[in-house]
Amino acid sequence: MRFISPKTDFAFKKIFGSNDSKDILISFLNALIYESNPVIQDLEIIDPYNPRDVVDLKDSYLDVKALLDNGSTVLIEMQVLNVAFFEKRVIYNLTKTYANQLKYGEGYSHLKPAIALTLTDFPMFDQTQRFLTRFCLKEKQELFDYPDPEIELIFVELPKFTKTLDELDSLADKWIYFIKEAPSLEVIPLTFRQLPELDKAMNIANQANLSVEELEKLRKQEMFLEDQRGFIIKAKQDGLAEGLEQGLEQGLERGLERGLERGLEQGLERGRREGEIRAILRLLERQFGSMSPEIINQIQNLSFEQLEHLGDDVLDFNSVEELSNWLKDNGMNR
Repeated sequence: MRFISPKTDFAFKKIFGSNDSKDILISFLNALIYESNPVIQDLEIIDPYNPRDVVDLKDSYLDVKALLDNGSTVLIEMQVLNVAFFEKRVIYNLTKTYANQLKYGEGYSHLKPAIALTLTDFPMFDQTQRFLTRFCLKEKQELFDYPDPEIELIFVELPKFTKTLDELDSLADKWIYFIKEAPSLEVIPLTFRQLPELDKAMNIANQANLSVEELEKLRKQEMFLEDQRGFIIKAKQDGLAEGLEQGLEQGLERGLERGLERGLEQGLERGRREGEIRAILRLLERQFGSMSPEIINQIQNLSFEQLEHLGDDVLDFNSVEELSNWLKDNGMNR
């Protein structure tokens, strides 16, 4: 057997967002939100599985939205690429969903809890090695809860989940393992077969059960994500190589005058910085065309740390204006 990766937008929605997958989603949410307790007995999938023909990075901005039988709304998102301002987007989507519950003339008593369950294929929080973290409103010093805490953010960082198949203890472990490792499996594990919802999810993920059209859509999304990763890596490698060569030459010249060791150190540092600048400018020119001398000058005046942040954010800009705003907000903090 060969299984598709649930990390892609197409596969995630097919497995968890189809009207035929309600039992799968209930098991998944009970495991990750309610510690495997059967709190959710029923739910309504607000955004039923309806994959788009156009492959777009923003397809994964909101994968599945569910209304639980207790009135709570859950936003489930699988995010593969670490884009700029992602943490702000999660909060924006959650608070917008919470506020939009009220119809005209309704009072605040009609508000129900809203939960954002976010799975990332990259680390988010350096402060902990736990793969599952939860956030809610608390008093900053004494850490008591805000009255009626109805907004909660739950994150699952897949790179931090390192358990093997034999080490899976809870239902949450099994679901996270499925999402992370499904493509590496050759058969459905026995422990998964014993859980009807997981067994059903594995069968949906079986490539043999997909149509030719579905497989083509899946491959397009996988290729798009790999192209984005590859383009970023290649641009940085090319820019770094050119910058290192130039920096080494300058460093050697300085080394003859001030000492070879110090000159090489400065040359390498300069090379890394020049390489980062070249890579960023190439990315921007590919997105928006030639940059104005003013913008180039602003980029060249950034510190190396700021350049690294800009390199992480550059693909998330939709216009030169957004780039200019970023430079305005970040450049002055050098």
